[in-house]
Amino acid sequence: MFAASSSPFPSSTFVTTTTTRSPKPLFAPFSPVTPPLLPPPLRCLHSNTLPLPTNKKKKKKKPYGGVLPSILHSLNTAADVARALASLPDSLTPKEITVVLKEQAHDWSRAVTAFEWFKSQTGYSPNAIHYNVVLRALGKAQQWDRLRLCWTDMARNSVLPTNNTYSMLVDVYGKAGLVQEALLWIRHMRVRGFFPDEVTMCTVVKVLKDVGEFDRAHRFYKGWCHGRVELDDLDLDLESSLGFGNSNSNSKTNNGSASMSISFKQFLSTELFKIGGRVPASDTAHSTNSSSSNATQKPRLSSTYNVLIDLYGKAGRLSDAADLFAEMLKSGVAVDVWTFNTMIFICGSHGNLGEAEALLGKMEEKGVSPDTKTYNIFLSLYADVGDIDATVCWYRRIREAGLCPDEVTYRALLGVLCNRNMVRDVEDLIDEMERGFVCVDEHSVPGIVEMYVGEGDVDKANDLLKKFRRNGELSSSIRAAVMDAFAEKGLWEEAEDVFYGERDLAGRKRDVLEFNVMIKAYGRAKLYDKAVSLFRGMKNHGTWPNESTYNSLVQMLSGADLVDQARDLMDEMQEMGFKPLCQTFSAVIGCYARLDQLSDAVSVYEEMVRAGVKPNEVVFGSLINGFAEHSSLEEALEYFHMMEESGLSANLVVLTSLLKSYCKVGNLEGAKAIYERMKNLEGGLDLVACNSMIGLFADLGLVSEAKLAFENLREKGRADAISYSTIMYLYKDVGLLDEAIEIAEEMKLSGLLRDCVSFNKVLVCYATNGQFYECGELIHEMISQKQLPNDGTFKVLFTILKKGGIPTEAVAQLESSYQEGKPYARQTTFTALYSLVGMHTLALESAQTFIESEVDLDSSAYNVAIYAYSSAGDIHKALTIYMKMRDEHVEPDLVTYIYLVGCYGKAGMVEGVKRIYSQLEYGEIESSESLFKAIIDAYKICNRKDLAELVSQEMKFTSNSEEYSEIESETEYENGSEAEYEVGSEAEYEVESETEYD
Repeated sequence: MFAASSSPFPSSTFVTTTTTRSPKPLFAPFSPVTPPLLPPPLRCLHSNTLPLPTNKKKKKKKPYGGVLPSILHSLNTAADVARALASLPDSLTPKEITVVLKEQAHDWSRAVTAFEWFKSQTGYSPNAIHYNVVLRALGKAQQWDRLRLCWTDMARNSVLPTNNTYSMLVDVYGKAGLVQEALLWIRHMRVRGFFPDEVTMCTVVKVLKDVGEFDRAHRFYKGWCHGRVELDDLDLDLESSLGFGNSNSNSKTNNGSASMSISFKQFLSTELFKIGGRVPASDTAHSTNSSSSNATQKPRLSSTYNVLIDLYGKAGRLSDAADLFAEMLKSGVAVDVWTFNTMIFICGSHGNLGEAEALLGKMEEKGVSPDTKTYNIFLSLYADVGDIDATVCWYRRIREAGLCPDEVTYRALLGVLCNRNMVRDVEDLIDEMERGFVCVDEHSVPGIVEMYVGEGDVDKANDLLKKFRRNGELSSSIRAAVMDAFAEKGLWEEAEDVFYGERDLAGRKRDVLEFNVMIKAYGRAKLYDKAVSLFRGMKNHGTWPNESTYNSLVQMLSGADLVDQARDLMDEMQEMGFKPLCQTFSAVIGCYARLDQLSDAVSVYEEMVRAGVKPNEVVFGSLINGFAEHSSLEEALEYFHMMEESGLSANLVVLTSLLKSYCKVGNLEGAKAIYERMKNLEGGLDLVACNSMIGLFADLGLVSEAKLAFENLREKGRADAISYSTIMYLYKDVGLLDEAIEIAEEMKLSGLLRDCVSFNKVLVCYATNGQFYECGELIHEMISQKQLPNDGTFKVLFTILKKGGIPTEAVAQLESSYQEGKPYARQTTFTALYSLVGMHTLALESAQTFIESEVDLDSSAYNVAIYAYSSAGDIHKALTIYMKMRDEHVEPDLVTYIYLVGCYGKAGMVEGVKRIYSQLEYGEIESSESLFKAIIDAYKICNRKDLAELVSQEMKFTSNSEEYSEIESETEYENGSEAEYEVGSEAEYEVESETEYD
């Protein structure tokens, strides 16, 4: 895939059909350490992620002349800067002092020491340039207190700040994340009587752009062009948006605004107070350089245009970016590769790949050579739209242009290949990188691991990680991303290996992000005890849980219905000074509602309001649904009205819950009102609402209305198992058995029998209509789908067996075995049903499973097997099972003799029948109507009507009851009432909401 190719770049046809995609950030290049001979093993290289494009070329320093090289060499090798400077034979010029300070600025302490030494020398005259160098060094190191002292010293020595001073201060404070403080320096400029020059203006625009204040940046630029600065427009409240003071913020932020903003503002206020009377108190600073109020100025620097173009691109103002680019060309301002890369990136990231490629041609016309980053942009853009061929083509063009791919190139290409799970191509690319002495950047590792895990090749993912462990250390964020790749697939042990893996910590502690991901991994695997244990042990490892730790853990435990632990953690969280998210409160409230602990749910809701967290639709939906499930219409309506009063609009989920509440109490008018309201919402009625209305109509006996609602659903293809079973039961209850059976048949053919409840409802309909064979088929289908029959199913089956002619003693025996949970109690019931309805093949297969098993069977199992083989006509096998029963020392019971008499009758073994009858006469077998009937039937089968009549007379005499006064030759068993087939309570089949409020 990556071999050299002469194939042309994709034609414009692709460009015209490209859709708009968001650009992926690319990263700054990193030069790997290259062994001289052998390619290096796979290893990670830590690189800082930067936004695209980053095309600033490092300018080569011009060699210093005169004595400077020797002076700088001695300073760089000296531990004591002051002593090294004192040994200099001659004094230095101001320009040479500037060079010395700049060369020492990489270490703020050395720069300050050198500056203090120069100030102590006789004849030294401080100037703004020297102070600017030192101030910048202190600002870059975030030594704010020392910076203020240096600023005060500057004023004490009567050195006035310049535009460069203010530009530098805005820059260092902005890069430290102290945006508000950076902009205060512009107000200070105004008091000093300065108007920002182009460099300062550009710096302010860049600071505002980097925090997303695009409109403010635009207004500042336009005001500058017209010679004014709106100072009020620079008052920002960025603390919340930038996360200042938050425990999750980075170290720079924590050292910044949250900890020193007040003292800094006091410092500036003091400075402003000292000189506050020098200029008129105005909210607008005007330029003193403009010859008239209508004069406008335009930028003259390429860097300014580049920043402004990037601003408009990020703001989505493509026409403004294009106008600036055109103005830049028209004004004769030099365009550079940075300019073109920015324009290409803007056009391409907004889907205009054709214009982006046209800019590449324009670039060549202007004599600006594309660099590797130019091609990286195109490679990334085509990767974003999923065009692998074009992506690889741009990769090849880098080498065709005589350039070398860098880490950005490989990272982007590896990313798109991993996203497409192109394992072989990823491995080929890594091999190519190693041959070129280029190492895989650590930011690519999570994507490669995720690809291997997604393909089920966990071993390769582990091998990759082992290579990195041998040669380097993954950064905390990358390690967390790798763990997350495992966690998403439920591979908690692999995630745990990464978390606890051997590594040279060198006194470092695990980042809180790693703990959070590991807790998530345990939660995904439902290992909640491990998750809580890890959380409790965080502090012992020197890492304190943050707000995200608490929120995710509380939500996890709530989702697992471990609400007591979740509630305790939420209380602990607030004691630690963290405020739970709305989703966290919602999870706990939803859990209490699911567990029917509505008073606790209300308590958490009230706590939420006291904490100042505004409830959302999910919170109200959980409460409304909870009360709806308990038929508490009044409480459900109370929270519904509270929701509307808070300004939240009721969605389908909430209205469906309210509709259920109306339906549960049988309030037809209220339900209709909600039903009509739901029709007007976007998306229309949902299935749960429709089923609720069908159920309400059915409960109220409104057959026509229920039928109409059901037919409407069925015509739209939206009817589900609940819809069918509800209307089927309605038809059954009103005596429309044919219609009920028709619905049942349609339900089967539609594949809607997917759970035990739906099977049971159809089973009841068949049983009520006397269609026992269809019941047998349905049970077989149910078992084939691996749907485990429940108590309701067996209740129906025992009734079918009674009505189908199985002796009552046999049914009672089966029912008792089932209730006691005896081995094969379920299987024997199925066997009896199959035999009853004539499904003998299935019956014998079923009987064989328990007869040939190693489990000790009781008489009920042997009895069913005898009945199954006897019903199938295999009398020999039936009698063999009876003999096995005796061999196993299982005593025959009444049911055994009933089935045994049947076997003797079918085999014509009159003597066998006589023997059992004799035992019955002499009281060796308890008297039973079922046994008498079995003996009579056996004699009739043997064509011994005389003996049958004799037994019949004996039966009448024995029973001495009018119940047995008339014994007919063949007894018909009429179907009983429909109520005998009802499964469980009505509540078992109520329409339930399909939406959970977790």
